[in-house]
Order: sequence, then structure tokens, then C-alpha cells
Amino acid sequence: MSDLGSIKDKAAQALAEAQANRPWAEPVPLQPVADLPGFPVEALPDWLAAYVAAEAVATQTPPDLPGMLALAALATAAGGLARIQVRPGWQEPLNLFVVVALPPGSRKSAVFADVTRPLVRLDRDELARMRPLIVEAMTKKTAAEKSATRAIDRLASGKAEDPAAEEANAIRARAEAEAIMVPPLPRLLADDTTAEALASLMADQGGRIALLSAEGGPFDAMAGRYQGGGVYLDPYLKGHAGDELRIDRKSRGAEYIERPALTVGLAVQPDVLGKLTDQPGFRGRGLLARFLYALPVNTVGSRKIAPPAVPEEIAERYRVDLYALARSLLDEREAAKLVGSEDPIILTLTAPAAVRLTEFEAEVEPRLHPNHGDLAHIADWASKLVGAVARIGGLLHLAARLRDGWGLPVNEATITDAITIGRYLTDHALAVFDLMGGADPTLDDARYLLAWIERAGAEAFTRRELFTALPRGRFAKVDALDPPLALLVEHGYLRPLPPPERPAGPGRPPSPGFEVNPLWRR
Repeated sequence: MSDLGSIKDKAAQALAEAQANRPWAEPVPLQPVADLPGFPVEALPDWLAAYVAAEAVATQTPPDLPGMLALAALATAAGGLARIQVRPGWQEPLNLFVVVALPPGSRKSAVFADVTRPLVRLDRDELARMRPLIVEAMTKKTAAEKSATRAIDRLASGKAEDPAAEEANAIRARAEAEAIMVPPLPRLLADDTTAEALASLMADQGGRIALLSAEGGPFDAMAGRYQGGGVYLDPYLKGHAGDELRIDRKSRGAEYIERPALTVGLAVQPDVLGKLTDQPGFRGRGLLARFLYALPVNTVGSRKIAPPAVPEEIAERYRVDLYALARSLLDEREAAKLVGSEDPIILTLTAPAAVRLTEFEAEVEPRLHPNHGDLAHIADWASKLVGAVARIGGLLHLAARLRDGWGLPVNEATITDAITIGRYLTDHALAVFDLMGGADPTLDDARYLLAWIERAGAEAFTRRELFTALPRGRFAKVDALDPPLALLVEHGYLRPLPPPERPAGPGRPPSPGFEVNPLWRR
């Protein structure tokens, strides 16, 4: 060995020994979240803004949580019942996919229950209203089926005095029985369900349903973990876009949904988002591009003790107004059915509102450019941003004009508020997609190695041991591990072990070793 090589080895050993004798510190997160904007509460209609602000204070949560869930609640009320026309040939349904990420202990469930309470009440009231009608229809259908069965039995007996008349009577009785439709039990809300069950729920409910959950279970269902591992994303993809959905099943027969409208509102832990790109088809088929994301600041540890409750007048107005919005849209659809129409309400834009939205579209487009656009790496998401802003604009319009908004055009001020929310969502989407990976290959590799270390429970390892244990394909050569390992050392997840003495004579040099920070897994 040359003198220079010996000096380098001794220097590396001395440095590693010095590091090994230092106490461990908490590792620095691999992707520190930049200072993200807070939810623009002022962009919401007055009654909703007051509630979101008061709920955030009462629960000591960031306003992003009740704010984003409030958007999901509006979409639950209007999804499938109204659409907005951006311009001729371009309409957007008013359902949304919303997800907020906060760590455990952030009171997600409490806020979730508060925000969705008026919708739960509407679900219960609709069930009470429809139950007598369902019982009546079931009774009539059962009686008609029995009458048809008797007519068919008489015909089959061969004893009819007038076989032709008996056959006509049997056919008429069967047709009358088939014509009696028993309405399904009304359902506005769903929680954790498989994709197949969700599609059937949408079919039963005329295409509209809301999947709301304070946990990440629905993402597991989307990944097919409750159906033998098969991934079936059509109900989610088409339910967001409003594209017709056809389902062929042996158990239920064919189901057809002309205009499905699925709303998704989830409150999950950040780790759930970090693993979504690992799911087959989630990014490639456009599922992740349909969600509106929020990654709020974590308030745990700095919350005020015994904060004031939401003032009753603010809470009551929220409950009454959200219920009134949902009820008025349902009543409008029922009135349309009486004149033979089941088409959704179409909201239009005033001329200034249309200009404002077009200006925003012109602002977004160059940001998608593959060579120099700052949104190029999330172009799948950002290409849907203008449509999402239009949807939010329609929801804000209906919320501001609770009982007659469906008959009025959306004005420029409302579209400007929707654009404000859209800018907030863009900043958060950039952070979330960085968290999910794909922007920095070394960062992705470092996260991949961390996941392996966590699964293996390793406390120390050599580079060669790591390379041998990893599945083939991701790292072509052992040297490819050096950049992500260096990043993990830099962030304090690992530190080098003192290198063993090089054996005398020929042979492969010892592989560098690393020790895992015990504070990381406390």
C-alpha cells in the first residue's frame, strides 16, 4: 500500500472513531417541509369562514384541517347534483378529492366529526323520509310478484279455458311486477369500503356518494388490500371525472352509471402520503393527480390549553347552512325529476369571471413546460388545477347563495377566491409530491434504504451486506449505494463505523460499515 493510501485510511479511521464517540442527535428529516402557506380562510363565504376559524381555535388545529374538510363537505352536498361550465364544451362536476396530512394526536377525528355532522344528519333524515316509501314499494312489488306467479302457474297447469288470454294475463302480471321499483336505502356517506362495493353504492345512489374518513384505510382499499391484492381504480378515476361507469358482475348483474360523482375527503398521517407512489397504478393512472393536498404545520406541543369552544351561534349557523345547501340541491333535483329531467344543474360564469379564469389558465400553462416549468414534475396534477379551481368556484358560489345559487351565474369575485385557494393548493401539492418522491433520485434512494433498515431492524451493517440483502434491480453496483448512504449520514440517520484494518496481502478491501441512529426508532 502506498504511503498516501495509508495516510488516507488512518485519517478515515480517526474521523470515524471521533464520530463514534460523539453522542447521537435526533436525525434531520430527509425532506424538511418548506414554510407552506396557511389555508386562506378569508376566501370562504362568511358563514363558512367564521366556522373554520372558530373550529381551528377550539380544537387547536391548523385552519387547513377544517378548511379542507369544509371543501369536502360542500362537495358532498353538491357532487352529482351540479356542474360548472368553464366554457362551451368544458364542464366540471362539483365533487372533489381532498386529503389533509397531520401526524398522530392532531385531533383529526374530532374536527372530522364536527365538520361532517350536518351531512350525517341529512343522511339520517333522508333514511327516515324514504323508509315508509320503500316499505310501501316493497309491499306492492311482493303482492304483484305473487299475482304474477299465480298467473304463470295457471298457464303452466294446462287447465286454462282460454290459454291465449291466460298467457296475456301472465305476461301483463309479470310486467306489472317488474315495473314496480323499490328505491334503495338512501346513502350519502360511506367510509372504508372496497372498490367493488363502492361502485355498487354509487349505482344504488344514482351515481353520487361521498367517501369520508379520518384514517388512511380508503387508500388501502384503493390498493386492493381488501380484495385479494387486485387493483381496481375505475370507480375512483371515473367517479372523479364523471365519466360513465359500466360494471359487469355475476352476483349483481350489469350496473351502469351515466354520470358518477364520487367525493373523497380524508385526514391521514404524512407517512401515508409518503408511501402512495409505491402503490401500482396510483401515479401512472392518474389517481394521485386527482387529489387536492394539504400538509399543514404541526401544532402538537404548542397548543393552548382549555381554548374557547366554537361559539354556539357560529356552530348553529354552520349546521343550518350546510344542511340547507344540501337539502335545497336535493329538492331541486326532485323537482326536475317531476318534469322528466335528471340532468344536473349547470352553473355558468359571468363574462368577467370567465376572463379571470382564462387569465389563471394562461398563468398556469407555461409552468407545465417540460424543460423550464416549475410544475413540470407534477404536470399530471397541475394540468387539472384550472378544472379544480372551477369546481371550487362553483362550490363557493353555491355556499354563498344557499337557496338560489343554482339559478345564478358565478361572479368574478368568487372565481378570484377560488384561485386564491388554488394557489395554496399548488404550494402544498409541490411539497406533498416531494414527500412522495420522484423529484430527487438520491433522496428517493435514501428513503428506500431507510425503509429497508426499518424492516430489517438493523442496528449496524456494511455496505456489502446491504447490497447483498437488497432486491436486485434498483442498485446495479455496490458503488451506487454511496450517494444515498452519504445523504443518510449527513442527516444523522447513520454514522460510519471505524474501518477495520486492511488485511495483509491481496484480497478485497473491507466494506465500509455504518451504525444506525437509535434515536430514529424511539
